[in-house]
Amino acid sequence: MPKTRVLTEFGMGTSLRRQDYTQAAKRALQDALWHNSINMAELFGFPKEAMLVDVEIAVQQPDQVDTTALSDIFPYGQITVTATHGGLDIPRPDGKPTVIANAAISVSFEMERADG
Repeated sequence: MPKTRVLTEFGMGTSLRRQDYTQAAKRALQDALWHNSINMAELFGFPKEAMLVDVEIAVQQPDQVDTTALSDIFPYGQITVTATHGGLDIPRPDGKPTVIANAAISVSFEMERADG
């Protein structure tokens, strides 16, 4: 069956003082997730474990993101986390930037589309 996306959520997170790209990404994920209570699996009659969750994190230094640690945020589903270049590093007077991360979370299921 084809992979069909049913939901996309976005979030933003920061690391103000420690330049921690993983922490900024975690906060971006929490921003996207914690404001919602969407029961997609139940809505389509699937177990929660059937959710295919694709996460894209955008930061200025994607190699500094611990994608495994970000996967642990999700209590269920099949999680894929990708870090890519984006976000912002905002210069500060002390020379250490404030890190801003953007997150996009897409939830899909393997199912036939209703429109054929």
